[in-house]
Amino acid sequence: MIVEDWASRALGALMERVEATESQVGARFPLYADPEDGRWTTTGRGSWAGGFWAGLLWLRARYTGADADRAAAMECTGRLAHWAEADTATRGLILWYGTALATGDDEAGAIRKAAAEACLLAHDPALGLVPWGDAFGGPRLLARADAVPGMLSLLAAAGPGGAAAAAAHLHRHLDLCLGGLPEGQWPAPAWQYTPGEQREQWQPLDDPPAGWSRGRAWMLLAVAEALLHPELSLHRPDRLAAAAEQLLARGGFLMGPLVPPAEAHRPDGPLDTSAAAITAVALMKLARVPGPWVNHCSYRAVAILIRLSESHLYHEGATAPVGRLVDGCYDAGKGLAVRHELIWGTFFLTLALAALDGYVDITRV
Repeated sequence: MIVEDWASRALGALMERVEATESQVGARFPLYADPEDGRWTTTGRGSWAGGFWAGLLWLRARYTGADADRAAAMECTGRLAHWAEADTATRGLILWYGTALATGDDEAGAIRKAAAEACLLAHDPALGLVPWGDAFGGPRLLARADAVPGMLSLLAAAGPGGAAAAAAHLHRHLDLCLGGLPEGQWPAPAWQYTPGEQREQWQPLDDPPAGWSRGRAWMLLAVAEALLHPELSLHRPDRLAAAAEQLLARGGFLMGPLVPPAEAHRPDGPLDTSAAAITAVALMKLARVPGPWVNHCSYRAVAILIRLSESHLYHEGATAPVGRLVDGCYDAGKGLAVRHELIWGTFFLTLALAALDGYVDITRV
């Protein structure tokens, strides 16, 4: 079976799943679906993952070319507008991936612009980043790996100063996640800032744990995003290239299991297909950046996509709903949705396959 055959077959199944999901969730946003019957747990406002549903609808609109599908994507994106002013660094995930595919949609462009300007205002020069925020409760002054991808392109869209803020945001996270890390040690994906009388400092957190597979994938995606961005790639390019090589070497992205365990210290625990899908997109991006990793990244991305498409995606004839990417793990530590279909995993698998089939320029999303 040639690449185009399996990719097109899998993409077609995913598009069927988008149709079925749309019928089920209505005006709500899907978050994760039961591994047995495919029923979605939904949110009214989208939470941190709402942009991935909007992004999926935009991918469907490109796939079908239908006016009705484009209108549905536009309507869903409009329902994300309230997140522009929310105090959360996940605005990168919500409002970059929710609007990046919305070409020709003035409202989506206006939402992205408002979010970019709000994120630039939220950037704290003293901390060197946009803080995690308190929109979802808990401590506000956090740095987390899932606060980086999407946020870089969003900040860079804010005009003068935006690219510099985006570069600072990325490099602060690289300092924390990779700086001074001993060989063989997994990076901590989350840090808390604590003001002190003598000095102010960052401390690693235990949740999510070091070795969280999605944390490693988010950071690789962020570095690939920066290397491909015409403005961000000019900020400390040697450090960006070194970070890419370090992440590739230490994260197990070019060897080991194609679908990683959700937590590295639990190799027999739940897998996370969503981490694999994010990784595949990151590797596809890196394969378009000149460097010693190009061929390795390209081959590995395809291998991951084949594994996901052939071993974890339901196809025609299955008893469960077609097009479901199962074996995703939302939160292994809490036992939350550990074998489920996750909306962000579905989005990144669909994005990668759409790029292989020529519907999307992977360097621009």
